[in-house]
Amino acid sequence: MKNIHDFYTLSNGVRIPCIAFGTYKAAQEDNVKTIQLAIEAGYRYFDTASFYDTERVLGEAIKQSGIPREEFFVVSKVWKTEMGYENTKRAFKQSLERLQMEYLDGYLIHWPKPYPEAEDWKELDRETWRAMEELYLEGKIRTIGLSNFLPQHIEPLLQKCQIQPMMNQLEIHPGYSQTAAVQYCKEKGMILQAWSPIGRGRVLQDELIVELAKKYGVTPARICLRYLVQNGIIPLPKSSSLERMKENQNVFSFALSKEDMYRLETMPQTGWSGEYPDRERITE
Repeated sequence: MKNIHDFYTLSNGVRIPCIAFGTYKAAQEDNVKTIQLAIEAGYRYFDTASFYDTERVLGEAIKQSGIPREEFFVVSKVWKTEMGYENTKRAFKQSLERLQMEYLDGYLIHWPKPYPEAEDWKELDRETWRAMEELYLEGKIRTIGLSNFLPQHIEPLLQKCQIQPMMNQLEIHPGYSQTAAVQYCKEKGMILQAWSPIGRGRVLQDELIVELAKKYGVTPARICLRYLVQNGIIPLPKSSSLERMKENQNVFSFALSKEDMYRLETMPQTGWSGEYPDRERITE
């Protein structure tokens, strides 16, 4: 990967850009300016979700940009309360309406469980996936995948699905590498994407990250993003500043050594969000 316009090829042959712009909390007060700045900065892959409440703003910004729709890669997600066969079909239609689009480039199940104690989650996942498979075969979604699914959640789905998931989004950053889940997804042919790629800022003050930033002459954020890109993982950074948007793309001018990659991979747990699909969220 040499720039943000380079891409990975998913299992069905669809090409996906190597860096995305995350829209969670990125468009406060229904303002399209943040998304417009991201488009101006060069981003063409945008990650949203019905839960983020940014679909409408994203759709409006893309429409106003004057850039053809097919030049963008837009991914959204079905939320916990929207799961199930009929609910997913309905949620997808509503997402399209908010985005003012006729199709999505990607559609994901946001979480494997509606709540940690859910007993019927396996069947709920399967019915949600069945609806997504149909939408995919109808040409309304170019790729389908998962978000926050760990191996123990993916295995039951693989036993029943007709079309295997093409991607999975996980919280991944130095200090929370999720090595077992990453290896599993790669073995299953899924492209990985990392939300909270810089650990919501808390990782940036870690002594190793600071040391490496000085060593390579870059910002701590770029160390985190480069770590992901070098691991073949698509980062989903977000920012409201044009300067930082451009900075977050500038991860191709240097490479981390093998030793430094190992050091980042084996960091003590740092910057975890507290989100885990099988347990209640931990808040600090």
